[in-house]
Amino acid sequence: MAEQTQHEQMEYDLIVVGAGPAGLAAAIRYAQLCRQHNLLPKVCVLEKGASIGAHILSGAVFDPSALNTLFPDWQTQNAPLRTPVTQDKFAYLTHHKTWPLPTPKTLQNRGNYIISLGELCQWLGKQAESLGVDIFPGFSATEILYANDTPSPKVIGIKTGAMGIGKKNEKLTTFQPGVNILAKQTLFAEGCRGSLSQQLIKQFKLDNDSAPQIYGLGIKELWEINPAQHIPGKVVHTVGWPLDNATYGGGFIYHLDKNLISIGLIIGLDYQNPYLDPYQLFQQFKHHPDILPLLTQGRCLKYGARALNEGGLQSIPKLTFPGGALIGCGAGFLNVGKIKGSHNAMKSGMLAAEAVFELGNDSELTAYPKKLKNSSVYQELYPVRNIKPGFKLGTLGGLIYAAIDQYIFMGHAPWTFSHKPDYAQLQDKNKYKPLIYPKIDGVISVDKLTSVSRSNTYHEENQPCHLILKNPALAIEVNYQKYASPETRYCPAGVYEIIEIDKMPYLQINAQNCIHCKTCDIKDPTQNIVWVPPEGGGGPNYGNM
Repeated sequence: MAEQTQHEQMEYDLIVVGAGPAGLAAAIRYAQLCRQHNLLPKVCVLEKGASIGAHILSGAVFDPSALNTLFPDWQTQNAPLRTPVTQDKFAYLTHHKTWPLPTPKTLQNRGNYIISLGELCQWLGKQAESLGVDIFPGFSATEILYANDTPSPKVIGIKTGAMGIGKKNEKLTTFQPGVNILAKQTLFAEGCRGSLSQQLIKQFKLDNDSAPQIYGLGIKELWEINPAQHIPGKVVHTVGWPLDNATYGGGFIYHLDKNLISIGLIIGLDYQNPYLDPYQLFQQFKHHPDILPLLTQGRCLKYGARALNEGGLQSIPKLTFPGGALIGCGAGFLNVGKIKGSHNAMKSGMLAAEAVFELGNDSELTAYPKKLKNSSVYQELYPVRNIKPGFKLGTLGGLIYAAIDQYIFMGHAPWTFSHKPDYAQLQDKNKYKPLIYPKIDGVISVDKLTSVSRSNTYHEENQPCHLILKNPALAIEVNYQKYASPETRYCPAGVYEIIEIDKMPYLQINAQNCIHCKTCDIKDPTQNIVWVPPEGGGGPNYGNM
């Protein structure tokens, strides 16, 4: 437990950790309320990425409902929502065929937009700064500060990591390592599987009454394609090939403006086969006979990957603790049925900010979960809570169950399914044969290191490794011997590699390749790998990805 020590410090009324949709929406809403009451907003946002949006990755088809509330005039303020959805397609793929299916009502996107979420966050950051919010990108919150004068733990702020350069009142501000930033309340908006959020869940036992959170891995590329193949506003979702019937997931193709498309594959991390390689499956997906023509004569511009929450309503932990709260995807508000979470993340941040502003003498934001339960977030998540666990029946069984759940029970079946954690799902390597994937062609499909180069990933040299093994021996004694080193396959960036030293296997960690997807932190079967923020704002730079 980190305590306040003699370090340089700053003080605010509110700290927000993370400049994603939830964090920026929270800071903006708090600043708006302060301005409405003629108060000066004393709020700061900390962002581990080198700039706002650098670490943001999503599909993304965006539901503007929360943005409509936050900025009713967003259209006249030139928010980067330029491509309204014009058509939805849903299909089941086999190796050589495409079978059109009716688009489920949860995947119907009328009124939504195809966007770059990173670009939207950049716009939100400018709005926040115009309201007086201090935003400090380029360094991360690495420790939680607790009060040392209370009988039970209470969060009083955070401690920064390595030096970062932030922007305050249009001037560059350099922070040295170890700065304490204190506040009456701290909102943690770190995104899926946030490192400090995981510590808080453990410290305050926030998940005692919830199901384990489960996750998917989303792998995505941004392509510029032949204009003849481009249909702005077209949204395609697929299930089936290249995933087998036992593996949850599906593909997506979103047509943005300027002849750009986002193409990707999402794979549930509850898979059992230790030889499965999500990256290689995505390379296969691009070679489907109905997808390949879309990419021919095109060029891949960018690559990225990120874990996403799939646990649903039953996996959301207790949200509050003395001195702060969890918001956004750090808490798990993604709607699996819609494959969308940014609008719910924003809404949760806005409601938490309102609770902070209204807070009296109560040190815990008890109003926040009450507001959330009465909001559109709960109303949206409750009816789809059983969709993901229904796919325990396999792809076809899951589709049938989802149809029954949504069209007969209308999402109100008198039961709620639970989950097992993803790391507990891997089976012994002896139950499976190694999977042989098609050869990389170097044009449509490329090797992992080529893809990493497209993510613009950079980490400062000679910094401590931010991927920590609790017990290095387990990497060989368990992972290698029992599971054939699955980290060398489930990592979509080639971070983990088995090499020989004195004719003995050794796990080499190429931390400089890490694109911060968090898959290793989630899927490692012994939970031996711990992801912590790197120094100096390192990681990918997705920009308008």
